[in-house]
Amino acid sequence: TGSWRVDYTFDHMIDHVLASSHVITVDSALLKEQQQAVLVSPVLDHQYWSCVRLVYQITGGGSLQLFLRPDGDNFDYRMWTANQASDSWLIASVDLANSTTPYQVLLEGRPERGSGNSVAIFEIHIVTGYCIECNFEEHHLCGYSNSWNPNVNWYVGGSVARVPESHLPLISLSPAPGHYMYVDSVYAKHFQEVAKLSSPMTTVPLAGCLSFYYNRDQERGNIFSLFTRDQLGHYEDMWRPEVFATAGWTLVSVDIKAPHPLEVVFEVAFNSARGGYVAIDDISFSPEFCHTDTEPNFDPSIANCDFEDGLCLYHQEKTDSKEWSRVSVKPNAYRIGDHTTGVGCFLLVNTHSSSTPGYVGRLHGPLLPGNHKYCLRFYYLLHGFRKVDNALALYIYDENNVAQEKVWSLTHTSRDVWTEVEITYMKPMLSKVVFVSICKNFWECGLAAIDDITVSLGDCQMTAGFLPGQCDFESGVCGYIQDKKGDKADWLRVRGHTPTSYTGPRGDHTTGVGYFMYIEASLMRPGHKARLLTSDLRGSSSPQCLILFYHMHGSGSGLLSMLLRRSDREQDALLWRRRGEQSVSWMRVMVDYQCDVRHQIIFEAIRGPSLRSDIAIDDISFKRGPCEDPGDFAPYSGFSEYFNEIEK
Repeated sequence: TGSWRVDYTFDHMIDHVLASSHVITVDSALLKEQQQAVLVSPVLDHQYWSCVRLVYQITGGGSLQLFLRPDGDNFDYRMWTANQASDSWLIASVDLANSTTPYQVLLEGRPERGSGNSVAIFEIHIVTGYCIECNFEEHHLCGYSNSWNPNVNWYVGGSVARVPESHLPLISLSPAPGHYMYVDSVYAKHFQEVAKLSSPMTTVPLAGCLSFYYNRDQERGNIFSLFTRDQLGHYEDMWRPEVFATAGWTLVSVDIKAPHPLEVVFEVAFNSARGGYVAIDDISFSPEFCHTDTEPNFDPSIANCDFEDGLCLYHQEKTDSKEWSRVSVKPNAYRIGDHTTGVGCFLLVNTHSSSTPGYVGRLHGPLLPGNHKYCLRFYYLLHGFRKVDNALALYIYDENNVAQEKVWSLTHTSRDVWTEVEITYMKPMLSKVVFVSICKNFWECGLAAIDDITVSLGDCQMTAGFLPGQCDFESGVCGYIQDKKGDKADWLRVRGHTPTSYTGPRGDHTTGVGYFMYIEASLMRPGHKARLLTSDLRGSSSPQCLILFYHMHGSGSGLLSMLLRRSDREQDALLWRRRGEQSVSWMRVMVDYQCDVRHQIIFEAIRGPSLRSDIAIDDISFKRGPCEDPGDFAPYSGFSEYFNEIEK
């Protein structure tokens, strides 16, 4: 229905892509000033799950990335990346989830500068089905790979006398022409010689039924197992056969529930050279579970809470307890507000609400099922503690309110900054998280606060990966551009507190200890501006929601604006503006806009009349609009008149 083309919007790369009847290559020697070449598929309207099979090679240094470009979307979504050089062709498999939105596939090659660096593509196939599926009839074996062992390995079969010919899917067990994978013990020389056949790593989470046929010979001569392996190298035992030998091909169905990408590993261990053989064929996957008693995927987000609309499913240990209070802080120059928006609600534990000289405050979360690995994230803030030993700790309790484990406690005295905590835990029984704060002496205790609790399945180290349209500045500036033409200063990427007293944030918004962008007033004169521009956005027919966290603390704060620069107009359009000191907190703004042509968003800061006019930004994100809660819609404002006020 169309052919692949070179994308001319990327610096006119057509002269730098060498195509033959078999290979398309981008070579560093021909790139000149450009950095990448982009190959774009025709528009695809695949409403079923699809798999992109890619045969490629990176020579010298460089990278190859695959992006998904949904129709009418501002951004390209990175699905896969490779940067390892090889002296042979490699196979990649990338899952594309079913979608009702037409899309294009982009391949971006980036050879490093210098001679001898290139990126080449030999084959591109887009087939219906899951990448984990395979009948082993294609030469690339669907990206399945054998872990090399000097003595026992998986091989392609189809003509070995004692192994039946590949069966025809879903028909009888009688011999039929075709190929399969097998491993034989004949060359095994040591006890427990192991052969592993691994699927390609999925690029998306999977939940459903994995089916395959197997044929196995020799009683007690081998151990046949099916595992899954995640990106961290953790294995999970999924299945082992109940019989030692089969008369023919046997169908197996195994339920898989994986909240993260994984590989399927077929492993055979032989006891001796007389350990027989194992063969497999026709691996398939269905999004429906094979067994009716398999529990559906559990959604742990019931334990999420930002405390904007109450305590969610959290509760204090005693119904009449007042140790934990839900509070909000109006914008002011002294006390930090909540983490979610800067003006919302959070939970605070302190001695002022109790008549006793000390307290033990326990906040219980909802019960979550056992045998799941959970990633718990939350933010905490301290103020006024002389000792932090018992200021805040996190326990895992069972359903009988018995503490099973203390999984976290404060170890340092970072104060007045919302700081992120990540905890991975797993328990065999129903369990819940309990936040505990203990104060033994009124004079040693201050204020401890928590906010923005989230719980997800999987290990916290399994990050969400690259999300287009989101930038927290932790790994760089996300392709944003300093405006060198019309301004007198640059935005600076820093972490920690800014050098000038009584202005700027004490830490970033993302984690409390990460990076943010800001203007340093001491390096500018009053009225000087700094502009930071996004890279080119493609434009979208649907409304967009732009979310930004900003920090404007200091008696001399100037002006912060967001502007829209369209490719079809000369004048930049004002989307949002703030003037003067706003708060000591990070404040959230959500702005609706719509633009169906190429454009950029400009973040413009203008220095105020004094040195106390640092302005900072962090955690920028674009989402399909309209914004759920625009909230901050005034075109500009002055400094809030509220100081040090807490509302319960």
